Amino acid sequence: MSRSSITMDELLDSTDIKRLKPGDVVEGKITSVRKHEVWIDLGANGVGVIMRREMGYGQKLTEGDTVTTSVVDQEMDEGHALLSMKRAVKDRGWDELKRIHDDQEVIDVIPYDANRGGLLVELEGIRGFLPVSQLAAGHYPRVTGADKDEILQKLCALANQPIKVRVLDVSRKDNKLIFSEKEAIKDSMQARFSDLKVGDTVEGIVTGVIDFGAFVNIDGIEGLIHISEISWERVENPNKYVKTGQSIKAKIIAIDKDRLSLSLKQMSEDPWLREVKVFKKGDIVEGKVTRITPFGAFVQLSSSVEALVHVSEMSSDEGIDPEKIFQLNEKKQFKIIDIDTDARKIALSLKDAKKVKKGTKKSNVKS
Repeated sequence: MSRSSITMDELLDSTDIKRLKPGDVVEGKITSVRKHEVWIDLGANGVGVIMRREMGYGQKLTEGDTVTTSVVDQEMDEGHALLSMKRAVKDRGWDELKRIHDDQEVIDVIPYDANRGGLLVELEGIRGFLPVSQLAAGHYPRVTGADKDEILQKLCALANQPIKVRVLDVSRKDNKLIFSEKEAIKDSMQARFSDLKVGDTVEGIVTGVIDFGAFVNIDGIEGLIHISEISWERVENPNKYVKTGQSIKAKIIAIDKDRLSLSLKQMSEDPWLREVKVFKKGDIVEGKVTRITPFGAFVQLSSSVEALVHVSEMSSDEGIDPEKIFQLNEKKQFKIIDIDTDARKIALSLKDAKKVKKGTKKSNVKS
């Protein structure tokens, strides 16, 4: 075979030069930067071109720069290779993300946007997602009534802010990349949990007030103050007692996995226990009706002491209707028939009070 009849393929096969194929990652030097394309000198592999759409967003390229690209097509009709910078970044990015996931590495990411489901993140040229459910207590959007617009507003406030995360799931095949802030702080949280015990007083910031209580961020640990633990008074609206952003001190009453159960009211003495001391079984007391239910009526005896007169203690008649006997805020005389200090309950009788003869002892405490 004469030298002139040797094909390019045969020439490449006879040398140590590796032939390009789609997916190869190669380096080259920029020889020309045009409006819609950039030309690359690939050395022994010839010449390649990168179309503008295959360059990185905001990428500034100048002649003489060395760039890394991925081969899309090893030989176009014109004889040059079609290259992509975006694909090269992604090819290397998936490998790096897999390494980060396998090593359980904690990294910093900066979300570029948000939707109602979570935060949008780009890392190593690949777009991923940080779901709301994987945000730590300090960033979780606690809102009243799950207001979607307010949730989105709180999530948008996290955009362009650095957040420490771990890669929770990565799949090049499924084009899936999921991050978790919870996983990133898990180890440090466990260490902090080990230093806490029931009865401790902790300080934190209220992160959300909802119908059934308030959430508190305690140095990254989430705490919940149930509505029943906000005040010794009957609480109808938690917002009247605590506000989002407020710094408060509370007592730990239970530790459950990754959350603390807290009490605000137990930071002060129970006024019920103090005021109930003036009442005794058999006393005739005056009280104000505060609630009427089918099974009875609740009566305020003092600022902190409320008692119940059961429907069976209203009259000797059967089938009595409490709403026909009582009106809200009216005052009546009752007899104390039981005091259960441990359960914080006082039972009253209306019918027994009517039977008491004149001169029976009457409490000096008034509602």
